[in-house]
Amino acid sequence: MTQKLMPDSQAPELSLPLVGGGTWALADQDPKNFTMVIFYRGLHCPVCKMYLSKLNELTDMAADAGVNVVAVSMDPEDRATQTKSEWELANLDIAYGATADDVRNWGLYLSTAFKETEIPQFAEPGLFWVRPDGRLYLIDISNMPWSRPDVEFLLSKVKFAMDNSYPARGTTA
Repeated sequence: MTQKLMPDSQAPELSLPLVGGGTWALADQDPKNFTMVIFYRGLHCPVCKMYLSKLNELTDMAADAGVNVVAVSMDPEDRATQTKSEWELANLDIAYGATADDVRNWGLYLSTAFKETEIPQFAEPGLFWVRPDGRLYLIDISNMPWSRPDVEFLLSKVKFAMDNSYPARGTTA
């Protein structure tokens, strides 16, 4: 069963291989302001392609805002490598091989393939901001491919959040 994550609580652990080599681990992140973890559906998803392509163009904006970014899927290495190459995501870290347990720990929805182009099971979209101390600040999940927050708008709000010590909201269940 998927769990409901609470803002201002400790983010679940996450450590995955990266396209091109190495490992991305949330515990190793040391951003000025936030680590943005974006779960995407995988190579089969044209909406993910548009979303991550836009994000790829915003990596300087993210860096200027003090935000580290990683895009995560349940795709295996070959499909994640194809995603990075064909979608021209040179500026993004692409992590792959998330498990169903990883996805459930992050409170995301899982879907079962109904098209030949899909892997048997994959995560639906999710976007998270994690503070440098590992606490969740922003949580946005969806059960549909086309419902996602505007990343450019979100990145434009980092300075406001930091300058005003704006607290994580929704901390009362």
